[in-house]
Amino acid sequence: MYTGNQPNLAQINQAQLLALSQQGNNTLTHKALIEQASAQAAMQEASQKTDLQVPKVNFYPSRHPNPMKARRKDIKQAYNLLTPAKRNIFNPFRLFFGRKYRYNKQSHVCVVDGCDCANLIQYDNLYAKITDEDTGDSLWDSYWKNSVTGEPEAFVAREKVTSGRKMRGTYCPEHMHLYHLLVKWEAEEDKLSESNPRRLRDRVKKGVSIVTVPITAIKKNDPTPEMLKKYEPFFAELEKDSRKTKGINIQYYTNPMTKQNDITMVSFDLRIFQQELAMFNQPTPAFQAMLNQKVEEVTNQNPNLVDTLPME
Repeated sequence: MYTGNQPNLAQINQAQLLALSQQGNNTLTHKALIEQASAQAAMQEASQKTDLQVPKVNFYPSRHPNPMKARRKDIKQAYNLLTPAKRNIFNPFRLFFGRKYRYNKQSHVCVVDGCDCANLIQYDNLYAKITDEDTGDSLWDSYWKNSVTGEPEAFVAREKVTSGRKMRGTYCPEHMHLYHLLVKWEAEEDKLSESNPRRLRDRVKKGVSIVTVPITAIKKNDPTPEMLKKYEPFFAELEKDSRKTKGINIQYYTNPMTKQNDITMVSFDLRIFQQELAMFNQPTPAFQAMLNQKVEEVTNQNPNLVDTLPME
């Protein structure tokens, strides 16, 4: 775990980075460390050449001899570093107005350190320079583009880092890369947990009964017509999304005689969708114009990309 005596990753040489990658968390590769160190160095360089105030992200990987314990320590440290900054409990804005978080107003401001990411993108788009060591995709492509339209769109941070309510803020490049690593580490933890045979024994200890039932002995009691079964994945997604937004409303009408569901109605309220999007992702016109300008600059630097765009 990081301590105050540990150096910043940007301050150590390549040999030390290589040695770190061979200790502790085995999913934190040498290339990922290089990307994190490069992000730290670039952020500090930006703070020196511009008027931006860019604080250090003091992430230093665990060197625990057990790789699994080292990864869990890194996950815990990442959550601590990525948690949005809160106001003092006695701050008037928090006491009287309920404004718990310090940086929760604009979509281009980092929720951790208050860094203006729009200025960072204008100075030198670090999001486009930091890439994933496995896929080669940049943070800009992975988190700052709308997955449907492909248009530039600020990443929206959450109150509990990977869960909780959406905020009106984002992550600076250095925090964004740490968030990317955290997602990968937790995916590895989930895989390990699912494949652990002790998980079944733990369930049994907690009182969960495990009974093997032959498939032929299972009595089907599903009144759904065969023609409608192909829509079951669609309704499963609807029910999942309806728990996240008020814009999807599913109503079931049960037959009082048979107690079966006779009618199902699904309604999509565009007004609520637009209201929720306006609350959680409100980039200023100047910030959106800056993002569009950045796309034009990339297109001008790579004219071959124009040939790949669909023609109207």
